[in-house]
Amino acid sequence: MTRSSTQKKSLSNSNLSFSLQWLTTNRIFCKWAPTWTKPIERLISPPKHRYMDVKLDPTTAHQCLVLSANGKEVRDGGQKPKVPDTPERFDAFGSILGLNSFTSGKSYWEVEVTNKTGWDLGVARGNANRKGKLTLNPDNGYWVTVHYEDRKYAALTTPPVSLPLKEKAEKVGVFVDYEEGLVSFYDVTTQSHIYSFTECSFSEPIFPYFSPHLKQNGKNIDPLIISAVQKQQ
Repeated sequence: MTRSSTQKKSLSNSNLSFSLQWLTTNRIFCKWAPTWTKPIERLISPPKHRYMDVKLDPTTAHQCLVLSANGKEVRDGGQKPKVPDTPERFDAFGSILGLNSFTSGKSYWEVEVTNKTGWDLGVARGNANRKGKLTLNPDNGYWVTVHYEDRKYAALTTPPVSLPLKEKAEKVGVFVDYEEGLVSFYDVTTQSHIYSFTECSFSEPIFPYFSPHLKQNGKNIDPLIISAVQKQQ
């Protein structure tokens, strides 16, 4: 599937345009906004002692997604195998949730994104809508950052916020503090903070959220890979 010319906007018009749709392209525009720079010391480095062994939930996977046998990798398969369209399954976005749910405490996991030109990572409420064209933002139960067009990044706030990373991320860490209402993202390779959603309202179980995005013209064919849990020292 190709992106139509009408679905592209120049950043010279101060608009941020990116595709979040799997079967059809969904445009979202926002004004440029400064990156999140609140000087909170505990957000500078990822708390790796909170590692969680996250695995993917195949019952939530869009039908085009291909999962590894160990539940740690997901990629765009480019095909539409016939699978049951259940209430749990994403039917328009190429997305999937993790099996792990959070209702308290702190959790951390890392995802390898090497050679990817696009992806979504974050968390979602268990009762968030998964059908049709979704608007991913905290009001709708999604706390997500997106990588798109190979070198661009954004946090899907309302409106979305551009994230000018100096280097292309190869591994992203996600940290959740349920009681504090905090979702933080880190570039593991450069050991730098990417973005944090703060004062999140978690009143329901939340789950890890992933989308590997479409493969196009031989690009973005690599999977998202959830890193193995490192032993605590």
